[in-house]
Amino acid sequence: MSKIKDAKIVIIGGGAVGCGTAYQLALAGETDILVIEKEASVAAVTSAQAAGLVGQVRTTIERTELAMWSVKTFSELQRDTKTNPTWRQVGSLRVALNDARVEEFQRMKAIADRAGLEAEFITPKVAEEKWPGMNFSMARSIIWCPTDGYLQPYDLTVSYCSQSGRRGVQFSVNTAAEQILTKDGRVTGVVTDKGTIQCDTVINAAGAHAFHLARLVGLELPIVPVRHEYFISVPCDGLTPEFPVIRIPDVSLYIRTDVNALLVGGWEPNPLHTDPRKYDLRGNPPGIESDWDVLAKFAQDLIPQFPKVADLGIRSVFKGWPTFTPDGRFIIGPTANVKGFVMAGGCNAHGVSGSAGIGRHVVESLLEPRPSPYLQSLSPSRFSDSKWTWESAQVGASRIYADYYGLSKP
Repeated sequence: MSKIKDAKIVIIGGGAVGCGTAYQLALAGETDILVIEKEASVAAVTSAQAAGLVGQVRTTIERTELAMWSVKTFSELQRDTKTNPTWRQVGSLRVALNDARVEEFQRMKAIADRAGLEAEFITPKVAEEKWPGMNFSMARSIIWCPTDGYLQPYDLTVSYCSQSGRRGVQFSVNTAAEQILTKDGRVTGVVTDKGTIQCDTVINAAGAHAFHLARLVGLELPIVPVRHEYFISVPCDGLTPEFPVIRIPDVSLYIRTDVNALLVGGWEPNPLHTDPRKYDLRGNPPGIESDWDVLAKFAQDLIPQFPKVADLGIRSVFKGWPTFTPDGRFIIGPTANVKGFVMAGGCNAHGVSGSAGIGRHVVESLLEPRPSPYLQSLSPSRFSDSKWTWESAQVGASRIYADYYGLSKP
């Protein structure tokens, strides 16, 4: 077996965030990069379980701009006829069922306008023309964003790899990180099960293992895996892949088509979470059994809008452990204690859809002389400088999950 190659930058984690970060760094001129992934392929764990929805209408200007950067990237990647993210820019419908949500939509529309994002209010009749068979009569307000859509997470990650590889980035699967080497407060390398890699920078994009990698350099971060599930129905006549994505925040549901079937997911009010301290870097989070009560509740809550769902069987269930932080913000950027150790984790279920934007934030944190105040607010140092406990972190992360579609404050 040949010795694993050294690199200036090592990215640990071959999911959408790790590979998306490699791509953004390569675009910025950094090509001496090695991405390592402990599984046999990229996008094998959390990324593979994602629904692939991409929405840009957000409650803050920063998150809107991040999503817009991702959409711009996906559209560029889609031009490659051989390896593209299967990006379907079908638009999205965000549906309000009460007056409080209508007010929030007005604020979100104003933010979209500030960001230069195309979005408009449409009537239930127009929405029904875009999604025949869906009942929008109860809608108090509907935002239409024509540049939203969905993609295939595995295809996106492979597309990142293909484009990065053409620019010189290297990838090594079946390669597990075991130790991060430091000297005089600075990263010098990564020990793997295939040998030691000498490097100047390590980027931690390890998803549910990001906590363990941070601990290797003495950094304790509240990165909490929280269960998420969705189902895909058996085939249903009348559904096509060109139907828009639908979000109904007031019942915590999202919907899209999957070829000729229906994909339905949602956000549980009392989510199951796990403690990353209970498994180690070599292990994995607990296995997840399909929670049929939760899945049935998703279907039941959709019946008023799509009665057919009551008669559709479930073809497959997807579930995983996306990681959440107690303040609902990403953990991105260098650490003060160990130079050369950079975080790209705690993605709060935005790892796939936000991967290009997250990668761009990493580039800014490393290469820009004056990162924006927003990016500085994502620094891992915020947890070093504050008092928190694991009990409060798990409660906070679960609350962020449960309130994913919660009403934003004015």
